[in-house]
Amino acid sequence: MPTKPLPDDWQRALVVAAHPDDIEYGTAAAVAVWTAAGKEVHYLLATRGEAGMAGVPPEEAGPLREDEERRSAAVVGVTEVEFLDHRDGTLVEGPELRRDLAAAIRRHRPHLVVTGYFGATWTPPGVSPAYVNSADHRALGQSVIDAVADAGNEWIFPDLPEPRWSGVQYIAVQDMSDPPHEVDVSSTVDKAVASLVEHRRYLEILSDVPVEEQAQQVIDMSTMTEDGRRRVGFRLFWG
Repeated sequence: MPTKPLPDDWQRALVVAAHPDDIEYGTAAAVAVWTAAGKEVHYLLATRGEAGMAGVPPEEAGPLREDEERRSAAVVGVTEVEFLDHRDGTLVEGPELRRDLAAAIRRHRPHLVVTGYFGATWTPPGVSPAYVNSADHRALGQSVIDAVADAGNEWIFPDLPEPRWSGVQYIAVQDMSDPPHEVDVSSTVDKAVASLVEHRRYLEILSDVPVEEQAQQVIDMSTMTEDGRRRVGFRLFWG
């Protein structure tokens, strides 16, 4: 079945991720398309990624990665970045995380909620065997789906001060393998690369490959199709 364009009959989006740099592994290219078209996009991070830098203590890594994420978001036109301050590496699918996500959805009042792939394993195009997906990604994704419903239900988490929000039209989950929907990002590849480059300290620790080269490789992997088109793929659910 041919891939369909992601609907654009919405004005405000909330992109939810577990860690700084998660959004930049492809989704930021779509974000750049949306902000250029006048859409309002906010970022929500469950953690500060403080456990993600080998040799760098969490108390140093957390503020550093938060700063990198804010600068990265600005490259693609996002000025509002919120952190929930859950502990990196130990996200648990359940009421506590859902409550915080539901409260954020009520605050930001999005029409589109976007999150990363949260299956047990993932396989980048042309790569074998599959990778085991992060426990944080798995816990967050399902909690995001559930929190959209929670945000619109006055009897779930009734102690939240934020008024309920049932205006989410779509939930989009990034999917690189066989997505039913896509955003054409041919015009924003360079911005997506520049956005990922802002995670410089993180990428320098991750690999000896120069940061700009790493970023280009990641964006090529996550956006390039076999026929040379550039897209970010999503699975779409009704909100």
